[in-house]
Amino acid sequence: MNRDEILTHLRERILAFAASRMGRDIAEDLAQEVLIVIEQKYSEVTDLSDLLPLGLQITRFKMAGVRRKSFRRGESGQIPVDDIQLASSVATPEEQARRRESVERLTAAVQKLGERCRELIRLKLLGRSFAEIQEELGAASINTVYTWDARCRKNLLDLMGGKWDA
Repeated sequence: MNRDEILTHLRERILAFAASRMGRDIAEDLAQEVLIVIEQKYSEVTDLSDLLPLGLQITRFKMAGVRRKSFRRGESGQIPVDDIQLASSVATPEEQARRRESVERLTAAVQKLGERCRELIRLKLLGRSFAEIQEELGAASINTVYTWDARCRKNLLDLMGGKWDA
C-alpha cells in the first residue's frame, strides 16, 4: 500500500471515530485538519499500524479543542432559532378593542373631573415632579399636592365605575 491509500483509509477511520462523537459536519473538518497535521509534522511515519493510533490521538486533541472553543463562545447552550417561539409585538384585535374602550372610558371620566384634577393629571402626564407641580399650582406644601393627587385618583376611579378595567 502506498501512502495515499494509507491516508485514504486513515481518513475514513478518523471520520467514523469523530462522527460517532461530534456529528458528521464537524467530523469532516476534523479529519481534514488531522490529515494536514500528519502530513506536515509526521511525514516520516508511513506504516498504518503507527499512523492509526497517532491519527486517533490527534483527533481526540482536536475534538477537545473544538469543545473548548464552543464552550468559550457560548455555543453549547444555544437554542436553534427555529425552535424559539417569539410573541407577536402586534396586539390582537381583541386587545386593541379593549385598549380603545379603556381609553374612551378614561377620557370621558377625566372630562368629568374638576379643573384642578385635570390640570394635575396633565402635569403628571408631562412628567413633572410633585415639587414642580406644587410650584405651578401654587400649593402651600408638597403634602397638599400629594393629597390632591390621591383625591383626584379616587374621584377618577369612582367615575370609571370603581375599577380601572371594564
